[in-house]
Amino acid sequence: MIVQGNIVDIQNKTIFKGEVEVKNDKIIAIRESNHDIETYILPGFIDAHIHIESSMLVPSEFAKIAVVHGTVATVSDPHEIANVLGVKGVDFMIENGKKVPLKFNFGAPSCVPATSFESAGAIINADDIKKMMENSDIKYLAEMMNYPGVLFDDEEVLAKIQHAKNNNKPIDGHAPGLRGDDATKYIAAGISTDHECFSFDEAKEKLEKGMKVIIREGSAAKNFEALINLLPDNYEHMMFCSDDKHPDDLLLGHINQLCERAVAKGIDVFKVLQAACINPVKHYSLDVGLLQKDDFADFIVVDSLEKFNVLETYISGELVAKNGNSFVNDVDFEVLNNFNTDKKNVEDFKFESSSAKIKVIEALDGELVTNKIEVKSLIENGNLVSNTETDILKMMVVNRYKNAEPSIAFIKNFGLKEGAIASSVGHDSHNIIAIGVSDEMICKAVNLIIENRGGVCAVTSSKEKIVSLPVAGIMSDKPAKEIGEAYAELDKMAKEMGSQLRAPYMSLSFMALLVIPSLKLSDKGLFDGTSFQFTSLEID
Repeated sequence: MIVQGNIVDIQNKTIFKGEVEVKNDKIIAIRESNHDIETYILPGFIDAHIHIESSMLVPSEFAKIAVVHGTVATVSDPHEIANVLGVKGVDFMIENGKKVPLKFNFGAPSCVPATSFESAGAIINADDIKKMMENSDIKYLAEMMNYPGVLFDDEEVLAKIQHAKNNNKPIDGHAPGLRGDDATKYIAAGISTDHECFSFDEAKEKLEKGMKVIIREGSAAKNFEALINLLPDNYEHMMFCSDDKHPDDLLLGHINQLCERAVAKGIDVFKVLQAACINPVKHYSLDVGLLQKDDFADFIVVDSLEKFNVLETYISGELVAKNGNSFVNDVDFEVLNNFNTDKKNVEDFKFESSSAKIKVIEALDGELVTNKIEVKSLIENGNLVSNTETDILKMMVVNRYKNAEPSIAFIKNFGLKEGAIASSVGHDSHNIIAIGVSDEMICKAVNLIIENRGGVCAVTSSKEKIVSLPVAGIMSDKPAKEIGEAYAELDKMAKEMGSQLRAPYMSLSFMALLVIPSLKLSDKGLFDGTSFQFTSLEID
């Protein structure tokens, strides 16, 4: 097979008219040739940090969409399914991913559960990590979000890190806002990347201290604009990732979109492509070709080096996508789950109080971090209730693994004027999270999730809509396009109910993520992520 076009040699920073000759899965020749073809051939895009589960698709279905956008590989943390099903869940992701051409590179989740302040469905300890690190299918130790454990020399945390070092596998970081001496110690422990930087100065400091910074632009967390100006001077030490990408967004684009945006800002195209195509392969030692003789034939054909519209995608010499059409085949798989809670009553969501003021989570659009604010409470018949006029809504987290009393908080900026929304996609333990205008609506939404053994939903007094997620309660067993379209409709309904957030369900899913400051809610209670301890809802 011969593919002709303008060859983009990223590492040598040259472009020339030529052709790529492929035999079986390898490139056997790259040579100059005269032709009139105006397309460009370049290495495929790589998402340097993603939780496939957040697409609500199993890996084989994710692959169908991703290849259309020129993605040939991912560096994937199966942390989400691991919190539900443990090592068994990780094995499911690896085996399902092997059945399609896209090159999934899975890590060993380092923090399952993420903290001791929430209820997860499984535990992965240092002994488990040791076994996983010895597995050739495991490419790295995934994000070490327990940075306090690193800073305070927690034996279990340090043992996990050492097992990665013993096997010469990279260690990913997760330390939003960590600066100064603490950042220095964290990096010195062997942690090599961070995708959680949300300010220019933070990312600059971590780069200067030898860490690689991954620019994240997902469905909820969007740090591209804050960090992209660091790329020109640091392009050899930066990468792109989505971290969490909901299915409707994935239908529109992937890493190709970030390349387009970066080039539009006037950044040298070779530097942009170094971050998008080359650096992940080198940092994680991936078996992914870089458009060189004897490499795996992993490359894409695009219309231009401005728009990056993907015309063809090749993985190991196989044409897997062309002109928006995916050739990735369907894959059969077993549906695994872990959902063991009974339906709830309205009384379960009441909270008796006489406190005049309460602590409230202030959600920030496009950010995982939240603010902690204090507001006047609204009490009816002794029960704390939502106040739609001030946009202070009741939020509940319900343990999905056993019957337990729900925990309560209040949240601002979700904007609902009617009904409730709920989800069993709740980072990191994936308990049920719900926000609504009344206890009755919250109860209705939570029970709809329980009936379906997982999903995302919206309910009003007259309408209900759900995208069921029977695979671990976080992924669908349906085709990618179907789920993407169904999720888009659900997102539309939430916005018709009043939410003005760009991605209300993705934002909702992070409101139980305790390792991101400052105020979050777990199934065990309201949590202050700055002091790393539980705090009271009521203010005396």
